[in-house]
Amino acid sequence: MVIGGGHNGLVAACYLAKSGMSVLVLERLDVLGGATQCTSPFAGIPAEVSSYASMMGLFPDRIADDLGLDLQSRPPRISSFTPAVRHNLATGLLVERHEAEPTQAAFRELTGSDAEYNAWRSFQAEVGDLAKQVSASLMEPLAPASEMRERVDQETWEMLVERPLREAIESRFTDDTVRGLVAGDAFLHGMVDLDSPAAGRNYLYHALGTANGEWRVPLGGMGALTAALERSAWRFNVETVTHAFVTKVEADGRSARVTWQSDGEECFVDCDWVLGNVSPWVLKIMLGTQPGPRPEGSNVKVNMLVERLPKLRSDVSPARAFAGTMNIAAGYEELRQSYAAARAGQLPGVVPGQWTCTTLTDPSTLGQLAIDGMHLLSFLSMCTPARLFVEDVSGVRDEVVCRALDAINAHLDEPVESLIVRDADGAPCLEAFAPQDLEAALALPGGHVNHNELSWPWMPDNAPLETPAQRWGVQTHIDNVMVCGAGAQRGGAVSGIGGHNAAMAVLDSR
Repeated sequence: MVIGGGHNGLVAACYLAKSGMSVLVLERLDVLGGATQCTSPFAGIPAEVSSYASMMGLFPDRIADDLGLDLQSRPPRISSFTPAVRHNLATGLLVERHEAEPTQAAFRELTGSDAEYNAWRSFQAEVGDLAKQVSASLMEPLAPASEMRERVDQETWEMLVERPLREAIESRFTDDTVRGLVAGDAFLHGMVDLDSPAAGRNYLYHALGTANGEWRVPLGGMGALTAALERSAWRFNVETVTHAFVTKVEADGRSARVTWQSDGEECFVDCDWVLGNVSPWVLKIMLGTQPGPRPEGSNVKVNMLVERLPKLRSDVSPARAFAGTMNIAAGYEELRQSYAAARAGQLPGVVPGQWTCTTLTDPSTLGQLAIDGMHLLSFLSMCTPARLFVEDVSGVRDEVVCRALDAINAHLDEPVESLIVRDADGAPCLEAFAPQDLEAALALPGGHVNHNELSWPWMPDNAPLETPAQRWGVQTHIDNVMVCGAGAQRGGAVSGIGGHNAAMAVLDSR
């Protein structure tokens, strides 16, 4: 039994069914895919929107090959652009996907010399070497920390794993914008103290996306990934049931019974194995155990359809500025101030985050609208934890949207809201999801997009590795119940790795 028909659950189901096992997937919603689905949210507008997840971060080619997925993806042309104001002039830092002379020139123009660029290149190379070693282990049993440490440069390990990320940022770089590039990639995966180990984990996890094949846009939107997995599931005889709300899981380590509600009727199935493609917090509730503290997400997702890309105050073209991620209000000191405000229970005065335009990489989801010049802009905020929305979800969500628009407008020649397309009812083509909205739509407790805080992709040396589930990082307190989603030891983002590893643990246990 696989509980949850998101991409990880479908990956696990396909691997197990391919091996000859009988597999049933239960999905609470009326469609499969979870966060990897496309919707048509704007009345009368034929636009397919990747409403939740927008990019595939760590999805290995090996999974696509093993399962015969008919799927194409493409990386953005640009890695990132960070607009800035220096000496009252609009400028910014453009970083190419494959860094060359234009990137070096951008660093030089912003900082006045090549010193920061050289430091950036050195830092990226060191972290990249660590990420490559870790990446090679993601679809293998967990390595002990001491073994992983032996594979990499000791100074790099100490810098990122044993020391606070803040120390590395402040000792390696002097420019506020460059420092913010590093800090922002840590904040994006969860609101963390730069003096905590979580910051280094978050940054390494982001680096793994590059080491493992780059952050990519699936052609046809995120729904294309789900559709490819559904086709493979059909070929391997996976059975799926939608509108299935799981209420209870009973398991003794050898057998299990899963009970769910469907159209007002109670159903159950007895099985050998239960794989939870849900948050570990939710799975504990299904098992009837105390789940512990509720996870807390810190991101607001905004999607909007615009008539064309807005013009910038700097001389960077919109097509280049928005091609990768545009970092807004993401200078180092701005991020530290935003984090301090959020920790104090206040909404940051200027909401930091990343803007993306996946339709520059894949215009197919807009069809004729793309030919007419329209684009889909998406924003993912940082430092906006769920606790800030408790009293007034819609009001605070709207305020986050307004502050996010104000923050980007500071670097534009025209207000971006003036370019938002109107739907058939005359309403702006804009949707926004606070953490509570993500919880309601996707059963993510606290709206945490990674289900819980990310963990190092290896095991502590003193951790038990006696069972296949422990060795693959998918264990629960019951031997025949495993985590197969983003909450697995190496889950998170759109990777399929949690699903693959849970399936391997089951196969190793047979």
